[in-house]
Amino acid sequence: MMAVAGVLVGMLIGALPGVGPPSGVALLLPLTFGMEPTSGIIMLAAMYAGTMYGGTITSVLINTPGESASVVTCLDGYQMALQGRAGPALGIAAIGSFIAGTIGVVLLMLVSPLLARWALSFGPPETFALMLLGLTTVTMLAGEDPLKGYISMVLGLMLAMVGFDIISGDARYGFGVPELIDGIDFLPVAIGLFGIGEVLAGAESASAGAILQAKFGLRELIPSAAEWARSKWAIVRGTFFGFAVGVLPGAGPTVATFFSYAVEKKLSRHPEEFGKGAIEGVAAPESANNAAATAAMVPMLTLGIPGSATTAIMLGGLMMWGLRPGPMLFEKNPEFVWGLIASQYIANVMLLILSTMFIPLFVRAVRIPYSILMPLIVVFCVTGAYSLKNNLWDVGQMLVMGVLGYFMKKLGYSPAALVLALVLGPLAERALRQSLIISDAGIGILFLRPISGVLTTLALLAILVPTVRAFLKK
Repeated sequence: MMAVAGVLVGMLIGALPGVGPPSGVALLLPLTFGMEPTSGIIMLAAMYAGTMYGGTITSVLINTPGESASVVTCLDGYQMALQGRAGPALGIAAIGSFIAGTIGVVLLMLVSPLLARWALSFGPPETFALMLLGLTTVTMLAGEDPLKGYISMVLGLMLAMVGFDIISGDARYGFGVPELIDGIDFLPVAIGLFGIGEVLAGAESASAGAILQAKFGLRELIPSAAEWARSKWAIVRGTFFGFAVGVLPGAGPTVATFFSYAVEKKLSRHPEEFGKGAIEGVAAPESANNAAATAAMVPMLTLGIPGSATTAIMLGGLMMWGLRPGPMLFEKNPEFVWGLIASQYIANVMLLILSTMFIPLFVRAVRIPYSILMPLIVVFCVTGAYSLKNNLWDVGQMLVMGVLGYFMKKLGYSPAALVLALVLGPLAERALRQSLIISDAGIGILFLRPISGVLTTLALLAILVPTVRAFLKK
């Protein structure tokens, strides 16, 4: 019952732009005060899984990410909806989420101690090298022009540097505006670039009515044999890649989705179809975000280190119930840990059943005429941006980013690359500054440690190979 309630509430919250898993779990946490700890954590964990799928709904139907891990799904999911394939897009997302979530729980159960020890070997140099590798993959997200992808990434990094300096505490790039001291929030930027930007682009398009073509029967929701053949390995790769990234403290589902999408595009036989409705572009990131959400519980349960913002709130719940996360949790409170793990199997089954039941209802939203749908999208976007901190500054920020998103779309620049840089920028900067503080070798510390050395070399190759290839072609 707790798993069903958590999944249902999670899907509803995940579908609201701006109210992502951390906000949803924080809202639900007070309701669990009087519950048994096991019941409370089951409800919170099931809700986490539900929000991971809920964010897919608005990403596919109205190109507005419900939460940060759904940003990548917009790239191909919305294009599939425009082609009348919203059903298969939501269907493959549900199937991928179920498979990834179930495999993730098996891995959580079998290899938690081993993965926790591996995660401990990631110090600041390794973390920075991983983030650098992530930033260099923007060429995979940038369409046909890598240079425009890097320009978008640099703009995202510039926005990420607004606010307090993470080491000295000095305000920077605020230009005397008090609201900018806290920095530029990720969600208003993502909602503006993808939601409002798409509305502005659609408003001038005579073919905006193309979104109205969609089928509703349950049969149409199941991906065809050809779509399944294209998706199956994307789901497998997304699952294992998402779990590997998700187990690292602080990385979280958002980073996993960007990585899995970039890898899938690189390995695809049809990379030119990505961004134009490739079903692998939905299957891979959706699998990765559910696997990463499960993996984020590994460091939380075994080390007491939250793997994501949502598990940080769950960690607060454990403390509130008098439980101490760490290596002794499995010995002192086995009924709690194994109750949580067992409930994850049930929550994944419930997620598959409930999402499949409600997909026809979601797809019916596509039949709303675009002239009505556009104002509704704007209302969703404004509500999502305002609900973040209940202030109009975020709404204004979102509207400015919407105009920027419109011009980026018209000029062929990549909003996804900007968003990726805005997400990874603060993490990369913190890790780099910490690496330089502990280093006697300066930037050489990145090459002196085995893991960071390999990751840094891969990141440099990701820049050099396309550059050399373009030079030789000329």
